[in-house]
Amino acid sequence: MQALLQGHGKKKKKVAGSAATGFCLAGIPPHSLSSIISPRPTGTCRGVVRKGGAAGKGQRCSEPPRGAEAERYQGGSSPTAAHPRPWAGSNPRRPRRARPAARLQGGGRRAPSAAAQGPRPQVRRQQELSKPHLTMCGLKCCGPRALFLLMLCRSMHIPEAEGKGEILPPTIQKIIKGYNKYLRPFFDNGPVSVGMSLDIASIDTISEINMDYTATIFLRQRWTDERLCFDGNKSLSLDGRLVEMLWVPDTFIVDSKKSFLHDITVENRLIRIYPNGTVLYALRITTTVACSMDLTKYPMDKQTCTLQLESWGYNINDVTFYWTRGNDSVRGLDTLRLAQYTVEDHFTSVSEAVYETGHYPKLVFHFELKRNILYFILETYVPSILLVVLSWVSFWISQSSVPARICIGVTTVLTMTTLMMGARTSLPNANCFIKAIDVYLGICFSFIFGALLEYAVAHFCTLHRLGSKELPKDEDEEAEEERNGVLAAVANSCSAPDNMIETDSNKSSKTSIDGKKEKSKRSGCSSPMSVMKRLFCIFDCFHVKNPYHIDNYARFSFPLSFIIINVLYWVYYLYF
Repeated sequence: MQALLQGHGKKKKKVAGSAATGFCLAGIPPHSLSSIISPRPTGTCRGVVRKGGAAGKGQRCSEPPRGAEAERYQGGSSPTAAHPRPWAGSNPRRPRRARPAARLQGGGRRAPSAAAQGPRPQVRRQQELSKPHLTMCGLKCCGPRALFLLMLCRSMHIPEAEGKGEILPPTIQKIIKGYNKYLRPFFDNGPVSVGMSLDIASIDTISEINMDYTATIFLRQRWTDERLCFDGNKSLSLDGRLVEMLWVPDTFIVDSKKSFLHDITVENRLIRIYPNGTVLYALRITTTVACSMDLTKYPMDKQTCTLQLESWGYNINDVTFYWTRGNDSVRGLDTLRLAQYTVEDHFTSVSEAVYETGHYPKLVFHFELKRNILYFILETYVPSILLVVLSWVSFWISQSSVPARICIGVTTVLTMTTLMMGARTSLPNANCFIKAIDVYLGICFSFIFGALLEYAVAHFCTLHRLGSKELPKDEDEEAEEERNGVLAAVANSCSAPDNMIETDSNKSSKTSIDGKKEKSKRSGCSSPMSVMKRLFCIFDCFHVKNPYHIDNYARFSFPLSFIIINVLYWVYYLYF
């Protein structure tokens, strides 16, 4: 045996077949390493070996040993080891034909094949003793590539004992065995009840332009599946990826524009099974939901948004929804802090969605948002009020200072226009309704523009008076006489019929009844005269004797009217 091993050690270059046998004994099939160990089938090759390890021209390879030679080969005594080649250390260009395999002792016939005759005990013992040597010999012949591949295969090889340890526990096997996830619970025994609850983690944005809001919620669903009952008193918390093996409700968010399930670091799903078959399924979802808004009282408005949950494919005969704790089923809004809103109220409701395909269960969560007006008071209302007050400064500037008053008027008008455009950038462009902030900005713009027009009228009256001749001192007396003359003419037109009636009454001796009629006619003629007097008084009020008095009137009329309009505006939009 030692001689055989020594023969293998001396002839390293001639044991490619032994290397393959070594890998087979090591647990690696030789056909997976054939491209690394040898480019040709296992056998004895001879010929000119050139650079790179490839055989040259004229190289011949003998067939693998068969029969008794195979037994001797497996036992560690190869033809090469039993009959050393004389040209092993001489010139390789003088190849000789391989000698025939050694015959059995005591006869000239070859031994029967290994298939016909089983391996002898001595051969088995030689094979066991030669396994380490053949393995090491194969590694030395094949180089580092084969060594690396051997180590990789060893690391990937899983013993049977380890594979048995990865089998699912009996409880899970019992639950999953025969389970059909495509059939709902209580398939033939009525609908399955699904209870839901929500946790509002955050409301990120509320957009008036798109009329929607984005929220992150924790959706929890509970139902009972009789097929998942098991013995015990503890619940089973499973990996979220196992939910694909179970039946789950097909719940969806009705008005959702865009939604996604968080998957960092894994998909945020929870599945928990209780002994009585109750299943808890939780998800973490971020969704953008549409919300119809009435912006008529913006920014003093209140908006009511909803979050609706429905079943996509199961109607009310298959699935029913309910809130697990009523109005307390939704949590997280009490501690929620929003930038422009305050959550005033929230409640839940249960209803049905009616479609062409049937009636479907529906859960609705309502929450009311009140806008914080302080931001808009500081950003819009206060600047607009200051611009209006700034436009009144021109009333105290002399009418002769034309550039100063024109500069103040034009500057305030342009600034107010810019403020109006900036206030509308965060609002939808549709003009389907007039907002409260638009009304207020329109009022302020009207007062600013009116102050500019006031100076134009006052300046025009001043120039017109200076261009005309000076009136006489008794112009007031003449104007009064003219008005009295008009009134006297009206009185004469009414008194002429009265005189005629009086003469006729004296001549014809009318009765006292005719006297009463005359008094009534006199009172009818006096009423037009009183109306004319009132009209002349009104026109006289608008008649400006001195153009410089226009600014005096404006100093009181503009602030007073602005205060009255502000009181009416705030009372209407805050309390109605």
